[in-house]
Amino acid sequence: MEIVTNIAPIALAIIMLGLGASLTVDDFLRVVKNPKDFFIGFICQLIVLPIVAYLLIITLSVPIEMALGVMLIAAAPGGVTSNVLTKFANGDVALSISLTAVMSLLSIVTVPFIVINSINIFDITYVEKEITMTAIALKMFFVVTVPVIIGMTIRHFTGDLVIRNLKLIQRLSITLFLFVFAAIYIEEWDKIVSFLTRAGLIALILNLTMMVIGFYVAKFFASGVPQQRAISLECGLQNGTLAVFVSTQLFDNIIYMVPTAAYALVMMATSVIFVFILRKSN
Repeated sequence: MEIVTNIAPIALAIIMLGLGASLTVDDFLRVVKNPKDFFIGFICQLIVLPIVAYLLIITLSVPIEMALGVMLIAAAPGGVTSNVLTKFANGDVALSISLTAVMSLLSIVTVPFIVINSINIFDITYVEKEITMTAIALKMFFVVTVPVIIGMTIRHFTGDLVIRNLKLIQRLSITLFLFVFAAIYIEEWDKIVSFLTRAGLIALILNLTMMVIGFYVAKFFASGVPQQRAISLECGLQNGTLAVFVSTQLFDNIIYMVPTAAYALVMMATSVIFVFILRKSN
């Protein structure tokens, strides 16, 4: 647990710094200029995803020790991985970046809100640390919002230097993301192996369900195919490192992070297959 507890905040801060370095003010202004597609993706991620996660927990009778982990991953915003895969899928990268940017900044409010309410709804008693919505939000502010602002500032003053190295920054972010989850499995493999089958099932169903919902909701309401692909990937790819970071603020036992770790493995596999199918369909 100690390794993950120590590296998750650092890895998340570096990932968000990289995200900030890939953003400009236009990425936020685009939301105002073209609100329709953004609003569709926003509703799917912020409202539909947690509702679907909750319904799956009830329907599949997910053990209470994993329920909060599932809600954590559902509360997390999209990550840099969704932006990269949207590009490979010939989707609307600008829309994907805008959704990731805005949802990431809003997450300092939305994630604590969903977490606190999930604890109350499921009457969860295994949270071993004293937590408040303000405490989680404040910690997230320093590892999410501040690095994004710093990254955007660095890009503003360095300009072409950052732009030329965007691919390297994206690769570093994905590598850190994978490193966090590799650490979870290596450090606590004996404890989590028995939970992977159950956690993997709901992770797979949640991931596929949200990609399908995002795909077809966008098909009927979004502007076109590139927007449809971007929204679908944003719905299926969450910032697992952020979910792990919040987990470390709630739990002393790594077992409760298993759904986030399982989801990370599942979403990488399914999203790559999804992108491959989309590229063949062009």
